[in-house]
Amino acid sequence: MQSFFQELGRKLAEQWVSLLVLPGLLFVAAACAASGLGQRRALDCDRGAHLASRWTAHLARLPVSSRLVVAVVLLLAAAGLGLVVRALAGATRRLWLGAWPWPLAAAGRRLTARRQRRWHHEADRRREWERSSPHASRSVEEQHRIDASAARLNRLSPARPARPTWMGDRIQAVEQVALHRSGLDLSFAWPRLWLVLPDGVRAEIGAAYAAFARATTVGSWAWPYLALGAVWWPAALIGAGVGMTGWAAARTAVADLAALSEAAVDLHARTLAQALGVGRPEAVGPVTLAEGEAITALVRKGR
Repeated sequence: MQSFFQELGRKLAEQWVSLLVLPGLLFVAAACAASGLGQRRALDCDRGAHLASRWTAHLARLPVSSRLVVAVVLLLAAAGLGLVVRALAGATRRLWLGAWPWPLAAAGRRLTARRQRRWHHEADRRREWERSSPHASRSVEEQHRIDASAARLNRLSPARPARPTWMGDRIQAVEQVALHRSGLDLSFAWPRLWLVLPDGVRAEIGAAYAAFARATTVGSWAWPYLALGAVWWPAALIGAGVGMTGWAAARTAVADLAALSEAAVDLHARTLAQALGVGRPEAVGPVTLAEGEAITALVRKGR
């Protein structure tokens, strides 16, 4: 047990340093540069070097106890800022997943409607090409055109868009596909399915969600940098770069999370059906629509 707690403490310390302290110290350094340079001399390297030398010399003249106090204050400020950013990660997550609050609701509806028009246009075009080119007599070029249209449709959203963002539609599509193809309402069925999933599957899904959480934390560091840009414009560029980095990583993580979740429904919904006594015990393969609707009726419990 002692070695276990030592290892746990070491991992917590590593996460504390990597997620809170180091990014916080970098922001503190940027804030110091902003206070010394301002907007008009934002890229004055000579002045920046002069200020850094002056501050370093002033710090060197302080007693050891005072330097320790300064170091502790900097660490606490960095950690405190890191905790604030972790709290802002919830807002970043809602923004990326399309769960926008009421001030942005009108914009969200317009973006969702635009995504739906694009999706339906591409779906109608693909169906028209399939009707005009029967499979038995379809040429290689016609099949390639249909496949390219299907790829564009899936890149936009695997199901009819219902959120204003790409990431939100990736998660929403898992729920729509499960409901329309298998009759499963995942808002009620997912907690039960999670309990019967094999450990390896839960580990894979958990790793994808952890990657998304890390990307959300990285992207949330854009907020303080963008705010700092009001007094030092290079901070806004840093914030934009940090936000784009987190956003790109989050897209990859959400794509993995959605694919793994949909695969878990396909491969293991039968296990849930057997645990709930739905369907024949000897049945194999994905659950049928009737079995999924029976599962949904059981787990909803009249709600």
